[in-house]
Amino acid sequence: MARIKEVNGSKILNSRNDWTLQVELALDNDIRVRASVPKGESRGSHEAASVDIEDAIRNIKKVIHPALRGWDPFDQTGLDRKLIGLDGTPNKSKLGGNTLLAVSIAALRAAALQKGIALWQYVREVASPASPVGGPRIFANVINGGLHAGNALDIQEYLVIPKTTNPQIAIDIIHDIYQRLGALCNERFGRAASLVGDEGGYAPIFDNNLSPLSLIKAAAEGYEVELGIDAAASNIGMGKNELLDLYRTMVDQFSLGYIEDPLGEDDFGGFAEMNSGYGKTVTITGDDLTVTNVGRMEEAWERKSINGVIIKPNQVGTITETLAAVRKARDYGWRVVVSHRSEETNDDFIADFAVGVGADGIKVGAPARGERVAKYNRLLEISQ
Repeated sequence: MARIKEVNGSKILNSRNDWTLQVELALDNDIRVRASVPKGESRGSHEAASVDIEDAIRNIKKVIHPALRGWDPFDQTGLDRKLIGLDGTPNKSKLGGNTLLAVSIAALRAAALQKGIALWQYVREVASPASPVGGPRIFANVINGGLHAGNALDIQEYLVIPKTTNPQIAIDIIHDIYQRLGALCNERFGRAASLVGDEGGYAPIFDNNLSPLSLIKAAAEGYEVELGIDAAASNIGMGKNELLDLYRTMVDQFSLGYIEDPLGEDDFGGFAEMNSGYGKTVTITGDDLTVTNVGRMEEAWERKSINGVIIKPNQVGTITETLAAVRKARDYGWRVVVSHRSEETNDDFIADFAVGVGADGIKVGAPARGERVAKYNRLLEISQ
């Protein structure tokens, strides 16, 4: 049985020209894998802490490598518990959630390679029994606003969600809508309107928060899609009543089917109002509210705050904790949406993870920029 031989860290650039961590993990049979972690520009305050990249590299060399040398890579739960114990803080502030996650993903990837199966297949084995078979629907962020763009939009993401779980069909639809949308943006706002934001979506200067939905609806004519938004409301200066009026108009005029983080990250009661009013037809989703944290998910369940949840591994710090959040969401009957981050790398891990856990959806940005396209292409590879 192969064992972990070495763990090394290095720094690489992410999609916002910021430094992030890459880990290389080697087994004693010469299998070598790499894993890199994203970073969020829009972060919930309850997420696992990240540490400076130089500190992360030093932590790997001095603490993690000695502790994991000789470890069985197939013992994912034991390895992750070891990492959590080495950190010893409630929010991963000693070694860093970014550090722990990169090592955790690398170990998972090495075990899959050692077993000779695709990463998504190994995720399915590790995640069992919370892994329904079927591809996730793709959530494409085709217009960027908020902290993801330099325009005046309050809403952070405007999403197109094809009504199919077949990745090849979904990506064809997204590709066509994205091309049409670019042409419409150029026609209305001039050539510069096709410039994109952090997640590859167009970012022209709209005059209000409803206009993007009108343009997307026109671009999507003839296709079976659902429209949605990620408000990231903790970053919006609008008052609660004004936000609720905006969402009501969006649902009424555009049959919005997905609303993520409509209110502040600690407003469980406000989310519950939204869920009570719209939950039968709209997926009211927690991200900053729940931060892939089982404890916060339990509170959201008790208060009936949401019926959908975002799963981001780097919000919590290890694969085992992420899988626990997925299982909890399944127990609650919530819609599970695995998500990338705004500051991404070319690592396509979340595509395998979303398929492996049988997620209902995956957020991967728009089909532009290499770090987003890597996830689209990996979904195509898996489906083929």
